[in-house]
Amino acid sequence: KQQNLPAHFSYGYYISTSYRQKRTDTRGSTCLNILFNILYARCYPDVSACLSLLSSIMLDVGKWPVFALLPPEELRLIRQACVFGSAANEALYVTVNDEVFALGTNCSGCLGLGDLQSTIEPRRIDVLCGKKIVSLSYGTGPHVVIATADGEVFAWGHNGYSQLGNGTTNHGLTPAQVSTNLLNKRVTEVACGSHHTIALTTDGEVFAWGYNNSGQVGSGSTANQPTPRRVSSCLQNKVVVNIACGQLCSMAVLDNGETYGWGYNCNGQLGLGNNGNQQTPCRIAALQGVNIIQVACGYAHTLALTDEGFIYAWGANSYGQLGTGNKSNQAVPTLINTDKERMVEVAACHTSHTSAAKTQSGQVLMWGQCRGQAVACPHLTHFASTDDVFACFATPAVTWHLLTVDGDDYLTVAQSLKREFDSPDISDLKFLVDGKCIHVHKALLKIRCEHFRVLLNETDEESIEIHQFSYLVYRAFLEYLYTDTINLPPEDAIGLLDLATFYRETRLKRLCQETIKRGISEENAITLLSAAVKYEARDLEEFCFKFCVNHLTAVTQTQAFADMDHELLKAFISKASRYGAFKN
Repeated sequence: KQQNLPAHFSYGYYISTSYRQKRTDTRGSTCLNILFNILYARCYPDVSACLSLLSSIMLDVGKWPVFALLPPEELRLIRQACVFGSAANEALYVTVNDEVFALGTNCSGCLGLGDLQSTIEPRRIDVLCGKKIVSLSYGTGPHVVIATADGEVFAWGHNGYSQLGNGTTNHGLTPAQVSTNLLNKRVTEVACGSHHTIALTTDGEVFAWGYNNSGQVGSGSTANQPTPRRVSSCLQNKVVVNIACGQLCSMAVLDNGETYGWGYNCNGQLGLGNNGNQQTPCRIAALQGVNIIQVACGYAHTLALTDEGFIYAWGANSYGQLGTGNKSNQAVPTLINTDKERMVEVAACHTSHTSAAKTQSGQVLMWGQCRGQAVACPHLTHFASTDDVFACFATPAVTWHLLTVDGDDYLTVAQSLKREFDSPDISDLKFLVDGKCIHVHKALLKIRCEHFRVLLNETDEESIEIHQFSYLVYRAFLEYLYTDTINLPPEDAIGLLDLATFYRETRLKRLCQETIKRGISEENAITLLSAAVKYEARDLEEFCFKFCVNHLTAVTQTQAFADMDHELLKAFISKASRYGAFKN
């Protein structure tokens, strides 16, 4: 902060330099240079403007149907979200203003709204607004537990087994602070099983409460635990850094990489080499010498990630959720052959038999129960995050953890480039079309379009005039090079189709055709047909022709049909007659 450049740009320079050392692809390094120039120009002069820019990129929850009715302006405000419930019909979310909202079926008062009424529209949970949630988990009752930035714990929902930690078995209709034994502690992470809860403090201590039929609260008995109690035994004087819960079991990872498990173990989900329940924490001896950094629990299986990026799995395997290639349960940790690069994240949820993982380069794999299918080996997906796996393939399609927009993820390369289109601040080239300016970056145009690669290598001009295309069409073309999308009505897309043909941009030509197909009507069908013939877009021509035949009466009454080129009219009538259009 006291240097000429902010710290994050030193890191940015390191990435760019490292990238160029490893790759000789100058187009890639040029693209990185553009990105860093954009970030510097927009972020460095004004930190508050930077923060405003970042906060405008919000969480994408569109894959979860429970959010389908929220208007776009509301979706753009979401910063954190969680989907839960037996049918993924309940959700909580936090906005940029730290307001907390809930919607859904509200089983057992799990929405925390003070009643049992379901709601299809979001309602605000006033008591949580401004609390800054850092961790959230839920049970199958369901009950919900959160930890705040101040280290406080709040719980509400189903409480038949004292999983809310308030000493009673009465359902909690509103969030209430869990105070017993936690008032002087700062909790950083919470995890819920089906009907029990565990919490991790800044001191590395674990507290547990709720249902305990199999020893999952680690108290040494099977009596339910009505209020938080510290899990000691083998964890005494040890520092825990990560926790997770299966349906009826609990797991903890220490700062030295050791892993402990306790609770239900009939499927071997504790990884102890046997199938006996464990009423106090027990170290997984088979992982001795292996440094675990993260653990995730499914319904009755467990995944563990090592500091070297390997994955171990154990427990139930009837759906292939261990990724071993078969459906045999494993009572001891088994190394999974992902045949991929280093792993950086494992994901599982106690409500499902689905597993997922993410590689260092961002590839996402999934296995286990995937929309009813048993996938016994890690399967490479096209997803960008493990969250997408649970949204699209888990049953129920709940979130496996609290979805949060991290600061590092606010601004992607694509988002940065999109924001700098037609911005004069750091552009080095402008096009003059119909007397108007369009500001662009030479390097990006060279990367994205062969026409510009040739043109800009032959000229050092900072301004180029365009006469053969309209401003609207040419601006849409340049914007496409920044965004990979087009946003034009079908009639204007005809002009862009002409440009795409002229510049030999095959993908852009295809996008134009798709836009025209979506926007065809009785009024513009002949105009679009004429354009398709002119630009030799055979697929589009056939589509427009069939539309005209199917709406022949209305189409022939339009002005466009009356003004139709004579030769095209003859060809149209001849072809339409062969289709039997004039039999009646």
